[in-house]
Amino acid sequence: MIQRLLAASLIALSISFCVCADESDLGTHGFAKSGDVKIHYVTQGQGPLVVLIHGFPDYWYTWRKQIPALAKYFQVVAIDQRGYNKSDQPDGVENYAMRELVGDVKAVIEHFKREQAVIVGHDWGGAVAWSFAMAHPAMTDRLVILNLPHLNGLRRELANNPDQQKASAYARHFQKTEAASQLTAEGLTFWVKNAEAKAKYVEAFKRSSFESMLNYYKANYPREPYDRSANELPKVKCSVLMIHGLKDTALLPGALNDTWEWLEKDLTLVTLPDAGHFVQQDASETVTQTMVNWLTK
Repeated sequence: MIQRLLAASLIALSISFCVCADESDLGTHGFAKSGDVKIHYVTQGQGPLVVLIHGFPDYWYTWRKQIPALAKYFQVVAIDQRGYNKSDQPDGVENYAMRELVGDVKAVIEHFKREQAVIVGHDWGGAVAWSFAMAHPAMTDRLVILNLPHLNGLRRELANNPDQQKASAYARHFQKTEAASQLTAEGLTFWVKNAEAKAKYVEAFKRSSFESMLNYYKANYPREPYDRSANELPKVKCSVLMIHGLKDTALLPGALNDTWEWLEKDLTLVTLPDAGHFVQQDASETVTQTMVNWLTK
């Protein structure tokens, strides 16, 4: 009995360590220059380049479960988007327009002297990933999107679906001038379940700019009156893997419909009924294995 309890304790400790491994264990830290803005990254592994882009409120550490598994086959680069953690935090809404965010990813790929990369994005990182693939198809090997519908689908739902309009109330609030003053580092970790990880997030958010975080919404999120017909986007030319946690209360699954109409190649769609918005954490094992299998097949 004692041996079984000791073994169980060791397993529990091992799991705890894996969830909250020291950040230095996940790769080498560095910076890429995107114009005058420094973009912090962590990289591990060798092979074709995979760029991981986090969303809100998050930072590169969100990919801690995926980095070691992907690094067995690829050079993985997980970035802090501008405004977050150790990346620069330029002032002004205009510095967070999608062209600037896309430019940061392009700068990271060029920093590693590569001609293309697999682009992986969650939430706002997903919006950047979609936009990067449209703007730079030759630099986009493949696309992996977590819990961010195609931008045409999101616009359609905002224009036509009252449930999505209600679910997006938070985004409309974030577009208000006073919204950033209502945020705290501790409050932004509401979704982080592990206490040790939560402490790391609090420190990262204390280094971040709340104004910068909300500038993503002010510069890029659709505003009322919503209009699906405006600014139809070019088709994505590469293969796409989408993973969506169906318990997401901010980005409803109806926006996933018709995604194939906006792609030129194959779409693999994986929906996870018991996962929420932060699907890479809620179902980390399934997400990691799905990504590895799809990218190495």
